[in-house]
Amino acid sequence: MHGTPVALVTGANKGIGLQIAKELAWKGFKVLIGARNLDLGLAAARSVGEGAQAIHLDVTNQTSIAKAARQIEETLGRLDVLVNNAGISRPIKPGTSIEEMRDGDKVSRVPVDDMRAVFETNVFGVVAVTQAMLPLLRKAPAGRIVNISSAGGSLALKDNPADYSRQYVGVYQTSKTALNAITQALAIELEGTKIKVNAACPGFTATDLSNYAPGAGSVEDAAREPVRLALLDANEPTGTFSNANGLLPW
Repeated sequence: MHGTPVALVTGANKGIGLQIAKELAWKGFKVLIGARNLDLGLAAARSVGEGAQAIHLDVTNQTSIAKAARQIEETLGRLDVLVNNAGISRPIKPGTSIEEMRDGDKVSRVPVDDMRAVFETNVFGVVAVTQAMLPLLRKAPAGRIVNISSAGGSLALKDNPADYSRQYVGVYQTSKTALNAITQALAIELEGTKIKVNAACPGFTATDLSNYAPGAGSVEDAAREPVRLALLDANEPTGTFSNANGLLPW
């Protein structure tokens, strides 16, 4: 099966997702910019250029997901890379300090409905999109699934009293722990196929998600590891969790 490889990046109309889309387009992919708001997706696709196309995709809406899968099947007939990038933190007002964000995220006081909303996108949305796109990925010469996780979801790091990640505990981090478990489970399930499933931590990045907190890194740095995992060759591993510095513990 030859032709231009196709990548779908969810939540790609801004931030890390948009940067990943740009870099995959530069590497010769036809990149589908998944966006809840199609107008924002169209603007993002124009900013990426010729290799990009917007696709309406709300990862919390099963009808939207099914329609996107059908559209890819009918118009392109293939999917080589799926980057599950769409993610949310708890609903927060612009200008909220990082300290206030951390405090409100604590499991002892977060509204359960807020927790449900975070899991709906960060966990169930990933599962729903992956299930819908798997038939297309199975047709690819070498399917790649990259889940955008966070070192904050590592139980092993949190177990070390000296680790910096203990400053960040709460609903967002628990959603990424669940995402890591799903990544590992899917990788095990798909062992022996041509599909590799890995999780990437992009690092603390200046985006809407972090309210552009001081000291946060660039989207260019954040995109490096997800893009590397999207381009893995046949003899590289599946079922890993890593950042730009190497492997992370689950």
